[in-house]
Order: sequence, then C-alpha cells, then structure tokens
Amino acid sequence: MIIQNQRQYNITKTHLAGFEEGLIANDARDPKDLPANIDAGMPKLMHDAIASEIEELRHQLDHYEKLRNGQITSREITSLYELPIALIEARIAARLTQRELAKRIGVAEQQIQRWEANEYSGVNLTRLQEIADALGVQMHDTITYSSAA
Repeated sequence: MIIQNQRQYNITKTHLAGFEEGLIANDARDPKDLPANIDAGMPKLMHDAIASEIEELRHQLDHYEKLRNGQITSREITSLYELPIALIEARIAARLTQRELAKRIGVAEQQIQRWEANEYSGVNLTRLQEIADALGVQMHDTITYSSAA
C-alpha cells in the first residue's frame, strides 16, 4: 500500500492516532478484568496486532514524507509490475498533485485518481510513457534475455 496524495496522508495519520490510542487502552487493561471466556493470551495477541498495524502505518507515512521531501529520488525495479508504483512515487517526488499531472497530460484529475487507485491497470504503453515523460522519469535498465528455449 502506498499513500498516493495528501488526503490519504491525513487519513493515515488519523488512523495511526486511533491505533496508538487503542494500544494504550489495550495495555492499560487489567488482565483480571477479562471475561472468563477470553483466553489469557488474548491481550498479548491484540497488542501485537495493533503494534504491527502501527508499524505499517508509520512506514507508509515515513515513505510518503521522504518522497515529498526529496529524500527518495529513485526506485530500482525488477519487473514491469513495479512500474505503476514507480510512476506514483515519481509524481509524489516531483511534488505534483494528481490534478497537476492530469493537466500536464490533458486528462481529468479523476482519471489520474482512477489510474493510480488501480495501479495503472489497463493503461496502454503509450499513455504510460506519456505519464513518465510528464514526470521527467528516466529509466536506465538492462533487460536480460533467457537463453533457454
């Protein structure tokens, strides 16, 4: 999952705060107050699950911030399947909104939103190249051919 815009960034920050509050509440609960039908190990499982989600949300926020602040300037891809994420990251790193990218390539903002939400699924190669050009993306990769028939 990648945060694609400022709205998603703000929502993720709100979710993070909620999970952090939930972790505090979970950890403050006295195990003696658990209903009899709840396993004694459940609070630890809940703690671990909430802590894992907090870690993931923090990672997503940090990645978005680093893209926006110019701390991440490239991505190594090993498959064409990774190209859509690279294009989304390139837009964020260029500090362009979806609206600004849409204007650059002459489509509606909603089209960029749909394409990014679907990780550019179904978008033809010509359009992908147009987007890459609008973002100033440069690709330098070596394609290795298989010698097996």
